[in-house]
Amino acid sequence: MTDYIVRDITLADWGNKEIEIAETEMPGLMALREEFGKDQPLKGARIAGSLHMTIQTAVLIQTLEALGADVRWASCNIFSTQDHAAAAIAAAGTPVFATKGETLEEYWDYAHKIFEWADGGYPNLILDDGGDATLLCVLGPKAEKDLSLLDNPQNEEEEALYKVMKRYIAEKPGFYSAIRDAIGGVSEETTTGVHRLYQMAEKGDLPFPAINVNDSVTKSKFDNLYGCRESLVDAIRRGTDVMLSGKVAVVCGYGDVGKGSAASLRQGGARVKVTEVDPICALQAAMEGYEVVTVEDVAHEADIFVTATGNK
Repeated sequence: MTDYIVRDITLADWGNKEIEIAETEMPGLMALREEFGKDQPLKGARIAGSLHMTIQTAVLIQTLEALGADVRWASCNIFSTQDHAAAAIAAAGTPVFATKGETLEEYWDYAHKIFEWADGGYPNLILDDGGDATLLCVLGPKAEKDLSLLDNPQNEEEEALYKVMKRYIAEKPGFYSAIRDAIGGVSEETTTGVHRLYQMAEKGDLPFPAINVNDSVTKSKFDNLYGCRESLVDAIRRGTDVMLSGKVAVVCGYGDVGKGSAASLRQGGARVKVTEVDPICALQAAMEGYEVVTVEDVAHEADIFVTATGNK
């Protein structure tokens, strides 16, 4: 029985070729392999990864394994998986559960599989993006004690999540409590997930230490700003095949992600407007030449909305 779920395992060769290209653009990870590979500093680490299953993530996974870690992986978004990347990782022997265009129920089912080691054990670390893997370790044990917590989903995603959780509680009693107790810590990659962690901590619900990767300078001031500036328009064009010139684009939030997004859209020829609740960020947008508006003012005329608030 194969311990992976991917779209097409025959895409592995294509994925490996792109992984080789990506390695040349990720010298930091390659240097870690070179310097610490012999020492195996991550030996004994069992990492449950919930992060976009892309070519770049494949390089990360292979680096973790080169340093001694045992890894299981799922994507943190139903649309972000690159199927050839997932195939390459699966073909190399790493359990990965990710396909592009997953249903919500498939997404949450795959999110559970990263906690199910073949030997019956559990992970001791979580590498999270958005907080969904951590959520299972927090909500799950509560639901095991009070199943009614899963009775009133507020949206389609919660409906899918609660359905999968009820199945696990019925089929594997104590599963969530066991993974919670096994986890030694989590790293969180994005703003949304960091907000969720802080909310859990304030309520006393966070059961293990958490590292805020998002607020590291190289993430927030470089990836969030320059990464979005580089990729947003490219992603919209690839995903929609729509001409951006002359379109009205509204960027909701003018933090680092919003700044990069607005710059990308402007360079693409869009007429960019910004909504922002922070007066300093709003003033920054105005000083950059963007029209600062409210969502209500532009909802009727906007062609593109980019939500970049991180939590709303």
